[in-house]
Amino acid sequence: MDTHDGASSNPHGVSGRRSGDEPDWADILRRRLPPAADVERLVDVFQLMADPGRVRILATLLEAGETCVHDLASVSGLSESSASQALRLMRAHRVVATRRSGRHVFYRLNDSHVRMLLDLAITHIGHSPVIGVAVTSDSESSVHPIHQESA
Repeated sequence: MDTHDGASSNPHGVSGRRSGDEPDWADILRRRLPPAADVERLVDVFQLMADPGRVRILATLLEAGETCVHDLASVSGLSESSASQALRLMRAHRVVATRRSGRHVFYRLNDSHVRMLLDLAITHIGHSPVIGVAVTSDSESSVHPIHQESA
């Protein structure tokens, strides 16, 4: 949007032109970023989701609630050893939590934030085709079953 004198402005009303004592918009945005340590932790969480086996585990937990390693391995197509290793990693990042019952350990998503993040990501891919990929008329059938009511 242009102001009457031709200076551009951003949505927050900070002018594109500035005097010597005004910070520029990039400086303002830079100061509003989360601290570097928080950014790194966020990157770690997103990297957890950069593996198809882990995504299958997370999607299973989103659907089932709580599940043992044996079933998570079976559904995700991973060996029990690989599934256990993935779950250890996710537990270290507080993405999943555990409950022990005798000799069995059951895994679940750690909290509502993790559930919301996964739910939004699955919903997003159901509504946002990848650039360069043809979208077919049956694209709705690719929506995750738990999202079909809202799709």
